[in-house]
Amino acid sequence: MLEIKNLTASINNRDILKGLNISIKPGELHAIMGPNGSGKSTLANVLSGKNGYKISGEIRYEGKDLKEMSVDKRAQKGIFLAFQYPIEIPGVNTNNFLKTSLNKVRKARGEKEIDTMSFLKLLKEKSSELGIDEKMMSRQLNLGFSGGEKKKNEILQMKILKPNFVILDETDSGLDIDALKIVANGVNSYRDKKKSFLVITHYQRLLDYIKPDFVHVLSDGKIVKSGCMELAEELEKKGYNKIK
Repeated sequence: MLEIKNLTASINNRDILKGLNISIKPGELHAIMGPNGSGKSTLANVLSGKNGYKISGEIRYEGKDLKEMSVDKRAQKGIFLAFQYPIEIPGVNTNNFLKTSLNKVRKARGEKEIDTMSFLKLLKEKSSELGIDEKMMSRQLNLGFSGGEKKKNEILQMKILKPNFVILDETDSGLDIDALKIVANGVNSYRDKKKSFLVITHYQRLLDYIKPDFVHVLSDGKIVKSGCMELAEELEKKGYNKIK
């Protein structure tokens, strides 16, 4: 699904990723953990195609060079990023945003655009699964939403757009325990043998609900240790300074 070899990334003449390597197969969920400034969000930004980074190395997604794809093309090919801090967009209705996004993806896949009634039925079904009030969908995108509402809205987008590769950039940040469980259940219900996930987090608590296949420690722009859930538990007990 995703193969990264010797990835470097810098911005404003500052080196952030310094030779990162990772391989994620279909159906796998990988967790990236690490201290502030280690490069976790930079990795998410680079994979989603955010401008401003000078990068080198190899990033192949489904066998193709990801660096050559625009942001739109990446989304159309099934790459999805749930932001750590979802952006508020005044004047854009949440309902219309979701329907337009879905039809753009369907068109790219060669599928027929979804009609309004079918979309509203789908929206009602997926909103109910996440405990989202339907009234929220008629509001402006993320405007005035609580932190938990914004994160649940990100997971709703995921379930509607049906991406193949999902990047969760500190989705647990700012969530209370109830919202955390709802978000985790939304992710778990979407997992299958064809979809892959890259979960970026500081803490073990999200991984208690979203069980990773692999855990990686990112430090100073490189993956310095890999393992399974026991590694996350070790990090929780000892901290990052004790992991070598």
